[in-house]
Amino acid sequence: MLPTFITIIVIVAVIVLWIISTRRRLAVLDENIGNAMSQIGVQLSSRFDALTALLDLTKGYAGHESETLIETIKSRRIVITTKSTPDDVMRQEGIISEVLDKIAVVTEQHPELKTNQEFIKNIDAVQIFENMLRTSRLIYNNCAAKLNREIRIFPVSMVVGMLGFGQKEYFVEQTDNAYTSGMK
Repeated sequence: MLPTFITIIVIVAVIVLWIISTRRRLAVLDENIGNAMSQIGVQLSSRFDALTALLDLTKGYAGHESETLIETIKSRRIVITTKSTPDDVMRQEGIISEVLDKIAVVTEQHPELKTNQEFIKNIDAVQIFENMLRTSRLIYNNCAAKLNREIRIFPVSMVVGMLGFGQKEYFVEQTDNAYTSGMK
């Protein structure tokens, strides 16, 4: 009886240690995803700031429309946090794309804007932040793929729900805005 009892205790101990180890591994993967989303939030915030500076430069050319776009950005902009989803980010990027399309129209109506050094500097900053954002999305997708793969593999798949983890969404590449993809 005693050897059976010891065997059961050892088996239970091994299972508990495996669950603890699995929980730690999943927590690290989840933390990496949160960190990647936080970085996306920083890049997106910087892109919004550069976009606002760009709109300030267009005030002289588009007046009321620039003011309206700035107010639109302020009212529809949300802070991207570690708990945000790719859909939240894509909605924010949609706002940026919409504003950039309107800036492209203003630029076509006022070609002198294209030669304004401050304007060029700000449009370049918007593009730089887009490239950094693209890199951050790739890092996020890589982290999400690692977690998603881990939780689908047996035996982790048996306990993942009990441990409070689930699959993460991926970012899908969206098409670039016409202005920042080469209409400068």
